[in-house]
Amino acid sequence: MSLWLESLCGWSPQRCEVSPLALRQREWLEWEDRRRAAARQCRSHRCPPSSQAHLTRPRRSCRDPAVHNALFSGDLQQVQALFQDEDTANMIVETVSNQLAWSAEQGFWVLTPKTKQTAPLTIAAARGYTDCARHLIRQGAELDARVGGRAALHEACARAQTDSVRLLLTFGAKANVLSEEGMTPLHLCTSPESLQCAKLLLEAGSTVNLAAQDSEMTPLHVAAGRGLEEHVALYLEHGADVRLRTSQGETALNAACAGAEGPGCGRRHQAAARRLLEAGADARVAGRKRHTPLHNACANGCGGLAELLLRHGACAGVPNGAGHTPMDCALQAIQDATNWEPDILFAALLDYGAQPVQPEMLKHCANFPRALEVLLNAYPCVPSCDTWVEAVFPELWQEHEAFYRSALCMVNQPRRLQHLARLAVRAQLGSRCRQAAARLPLPPLLRDYLLLRVEGRIQ
Repeated sequence: MSLWLESLCGWSPQRCEVSPLALRQREWLEWEDRRRAAARQCRSHRCPPSSQAHLTRPRRSCRDPAVHNALFSGDLQQVQALFQDEDTANMIVETVSNQLAWSAEQGFWVLTPKTKQTAPLTIAAARGYTDCARHLIRQGAELDARVGGRAALHEACARAQTDSVRLLLTFGAKANVLSEEGMTPLHLCTSPESLQCAKLLLEAGSTVNLAAQDSEMTPLHVAAGRGLEEHVALYLEHGADVRLRTSQGETALNAACAGAEGPGCGRRHQAAARRLLEAGADARVAGRKRHTPLHNACANGCGGLAELLLRHGACAGVPNGAGHTPMDCALQAIQDATNWEPDILFAALLDYGAQPVQPEMLKHCANFPRALEVLLNAYPCVPSCDTWVEAVFPELWQEHEAFYRSALCMVNQPRRLQHLARLAVRAQLGSRCRQAAARLPLPPLLRDYLLLRVEGRIQ
């Protein structure tokens, strides 16, 4: 060591003076020695499980309430008293709970007992009882045992128990251990609080592109579907492939748009989608039913998300397998979503080349005056109101009477030349209408008029 330091830093025992660089090198080496010694100590204190014993001796089952109490409450003294060898550390803990189940014979819901199995280490790790988990590991608890379908690392990640994840990985738990459903612990980092767990797993060698066995979902699909922007960014930094598809042909971008169930959570999913698009995700790729990310965004009523996709090349007029366009999905979303602004979504679709809706479909947005105005202004002439006027709620009619009466007065009447000129310009620009309007040297009021600004009346 001294020869190495002498050649590297110019230090030797005979010299009295030590350079600052040599001091830093020495401190770093001492720190590295201490770290390695600590890791060896962790491994040496653990009683290695006997593989031969587990091949010849079945696991013991336990329903003792005292054992349950100790584990579920994290009582370290009781855990130390109850689990003193490898057999007890690897026992099967059975819990019985009553759950409602439908009885076809009786014709009503009944309470039915359901037995669940798990392992002591899984219970302790899932609840963040690291002292109890450490004791169980040192008694020989199997780190990757999948009692009940999941290993301790799965449950620790599912509950975002960062300290438990760190402990398990330190003692050698496999970062890519598969559950019975074929998922890795990284697949179960499904909450914002689990970001640190995901980082620890990736540092320990978790494979970011490993797909679940049945669904073929990757951790990127899961994070995008949950709207976890930071997780998405982390996985992309570690080489996640945005082109990978699930068994249904869905990309992570489609998962992000499908997961935005309503405008309320659309912002989180929009941020995740933006990360994916910046990483090269294709906004036009559809699943097996030819459902594109834009179809999903429109079906969830997410105007901002839809506009983001349109800016990145999504096609506003493409039909899915059922023949429905994104505009059709948006019209259906009006009936299902509340407290949102469908006029923003309709205007974006029309600005990017969507065709005006069929007049008989106007009834779906009759109770959204702003959205109805945007759609009516996409026609050169206001079509017959027989399809939508009867659908307007009386109280809404009273509140927006000026708009509804202006629409009625203009049915089958010639529109202003200014409106016809607007439609002519929009037809010429086509799907480039919104981008072109931003670049044209137009006054702001005229630009807004070209982009179907809501005025509160039909003229």
